Formats: sequence, structure tokens, C-alpha cells
Amino acid sequence: MAPPVAKRMKQYLDIVKTILEKGEKKEDRTGTGTLVVPGIIFQHDMATGFPLLTTKKVPYRLVASELEFFIKGIADKKWLQERNNHIWDEWCTPLKVTYRHDEETKKKMFEERDLGAIYGWEWRHFGAEYKSYDTDYTGQGVDQLKRLVNDIKTTPESRQLLVLAWNPVDRDKVVPPYCHFGFQVTIVNKRLNLFWFQRSIDVALGLPFNIASYATMLHLLAKETGYQEGILTGMLTDTHIYLNHINNLKEQLTRDPNKYPLPRLETKNFTSIFDWQYTDTEVIGYESYPTIKFDIAV
Repeated sequence: MAPPVAKRMKQYLDIVKTILEKGEKKEDRTGTGTLVVPGIIFQHDMATGFPLLTTKKVPYRLVASELEFFIKGIADKKWLQERNNHIWDEWCTPLKVTYRHDEETKKKMFEERDLGAIYGWEWRHFGAEYKSYDTDYTGQGVDQLKRLVNDIKTTPESRQLLVLAWNPVDRDKVVPPYCHFGFQVTIVNKRLNLFWFQRSIDVALGLPFNIASYATMLHLLAKETGYQEGILTGMLTDTHIYLNHINNLKEQLTRDPNKYPLPRLETKNFTSIFDWQYTDTEVIGYESYPTIKFDIAV
């Protein structure tokens, strides 16, 4: 049977258009202001290609190195900086610097390397007591990712194939706390499907990364467990556009999502998701419109 026809990532532009047309104004933690729609679903069949936006260039190297960072359960942003990935530079754990908007605090946050009990740490050590980025957590907490892989291999029919990042005990140890707070896998007709759940979605900056990151996670889990790649679904709640992103997103809406085909993902020398390095995976045939610059709201 022929693979389904690629939607060329038009669904991302549909989300942007929906928020611009129907979004309600809402204040936010950063003080920037947003337009928000309370609940949107993103869905993509991996058989149609890898869902990397073509209406603007997305730096996949940053997506993949952040995912490796999460998979390894690291909480030290210096690991990312050493790989020329600076997407976490402005953040740190409130255990070290109390989050505020003033310039002095922002400088202290920038200089502090400890990110706290962030996503990957919770994936690998859920329930352990977070102390610092350089603490040895070997054998502490629940290694949800290892449990997930084992459960997919042994009980693929299970409806309990979940990994959670959201931990109420650790919520105040991270800023921002777990925007994408969990993901679930289902196996249907020999295809591995992944659903991720997100409480807060920065559509301009965050969502393209989230889509590509969880698509890569689906790809890696499929390789690890021997299943075909299935459907990627994002369950998105507070789906918002920052007011200072509106004009550039309107420019993006003028770009034709059908101009460039979706690329494909290729991972060489794969042995295990736990040994995977971001340099093992390459996006093949990626073409796009130029980058669009959006300011981050801290």
C-alpha cells in the first residue's frame, strides 16, 4: 500500500492561523502578553516524512542535541554549551537563583549552570530527591525511559506505556516547569505511535522544536523496539502566540508549505537509544525557506 500523501507541515500553519483569527488576549508569566487558544491537536503520520518545518529553517542540530541531553538525564546546561547549543542559556534552577525579570537576576540565571530537575532528569530518576546537577543519582528513582523500552518489548499491547516529566514535588525546582509534561506510546498494527502532552506551547519558537524532538523520539523508540514508525500526536492545551511574534508569523503564513517536500531521518550505527548520540542522526533532503528570528520571552 502506498504511503499517505504528505501534508507538507501545513497543519503547523493552520495552528498559527487559528490562533491569529480566534485567539483571546491573555497575560502571562513573562509580561509579554499572548493570544491563546485553549486546546489544539497536532497530528502527523511519520510515513509521509520527517516533520521539520519547511516554511522556516529549523536547526535540527539543536533539536537533536537537546534530546540527547534529555535522554541522558543531564541537568547541567554546560553540556549543551560545549556542543554549541545555547537554547537553555537564559534559564537555571530556582534552587540557585530565584526567578525574576530584572536584569541583575537574568545575569545571575545566565551564569548559573544548574537547570534543576528538568525533563530528562525526571525521565531517568523520577521520585529521587534532586540536589544538584553534579550529584550521582545512579540507581535513584524510577528510570521511566528504561521501563518504557522494556514494556514496549515485552507487553506491546499495554495501555500503560507512559513517561512523565511533571512531578509536583519538583515543580518549583525548574523554570519553566515542564511545558511538555509527558508522553505515551501505543503499538497498533506493528506501528509505534507517540502522543506528547503539553500544558504551555510557544507556537513560534517552541512548537517547531517540540514537533521535531518528539518525532525523533518516536524514530529512536521504533528503532530500539523493531516497530515501524507510526503517528505523532501533540495534545496541546494553552497554545499561544506572544504578541511580539505576530508580525513575523504573518510573514511565515505567506510562505507556501508545498514548495519543499518533507525530509527523512536517517540514523546510522544504531545500537541502543541509551547509547545514541545526536551526531548519529541526520536529516536527509531538508530544504526550507530562510530562518525567521523570534525573540525569546524569559
